[in-house]
Amino acid sequence: MSEIVNTEQAQAWNGPEGAHWARNQDRWNAVNEGFDEPLLDAAGLTEGHRTLDLGCGAGQTTRLAALRAPRGSAHGIDLSGPMLAEARSRAAREGITNATFTQGDAQSHPFESGAFDAAISRYGVMFFADPEAAFRNIGRALRPGGRLAFVCPAEPSLNGWVTAMAVLRDVLPLGDFDAPGLPGMFSLASPERIGAVLTAAGFSGVTVDPVEAYGAWGHGADDAAEFLLNTGPGRHFLSQVGTAARNRARHVLTDHLRAREAADGTVRLRSASWLVTADRPVDPTAAP
Repeated sequence: MSEIVNTEQAQAWNGPEGAHWARNQDRWNAVNEGFDEPLLDAAGLTEGHRTLDLGCGAGQTTRLAALRAPRGSAHGIDLSGPMLAEARSRAAREGITNATFTQGDAQSHPFESGAFDAAISRYGVMFFADPEAAFRNIGRALRPGGRLAFVCPAEPSLNGWVTAMAVLRDVLPLGDFDAPGLPGMFSLASPERIGAVLTAAGFSGVTVDPVEAYGAWGHGADDAAEFLLNTGPGRHFLSQVGTAARNRARHVLTDHLRAREAADGTVRLRSASWLVTADRPVDPTAAP
């Protein structure tokens, strides 16, 4: 594993948080997979593309990129050993031989210069300790003219899981859990910040477009509430209160989610995000 500069995130994703995501990968894919096709389309992948998947987790987007490029390859990088073990296992089970994975920090990993035609990420680029340095390093990994495409959360109040958790403010010590932070889930929620970071990192042609999907958070309100409370934020909040408050939180959250049950019982919540693209510039003085 290459040098890790984002040590706090490495500890989290190799501890309970990474284990939770690895165990519940099918559930997280059900939450986020509505962004897969828009993301891959925005990256412009062709049959021969070499794709780098940033913060690939358990590798769903890596495998999908590999399938789009049967004569190319897809390479996922992530801090989390537990999730990468799941990624490798799933690629092997599905017979996808052109998908590979590395445990490392995309901010500092010594990528070969110009080794990739595209870099993609589904919710994996908000946690860099130094975003400009990270995207500069990613830019070097792209060939001139290569494309960066990623999805990241937009305004917290537009995201259903945030508004669901917010109903617990009178029960749990939520603090400013949904405030923009660095690094953090909403660190790139501002389009102006996205543009500034990518431009400073050397990218050109930055586009930031709204995109949304309604992810499936569970079957029935009880199941969805339990899943939300077992996420990293949920576990953190519950750990700070006693049994009575925990039970009250489950009751309040379940009531809130019951109104969001579909006819088949599925609880779907809106995820409002930004679909971002940018290019590594072509050096006009370079020889053809």
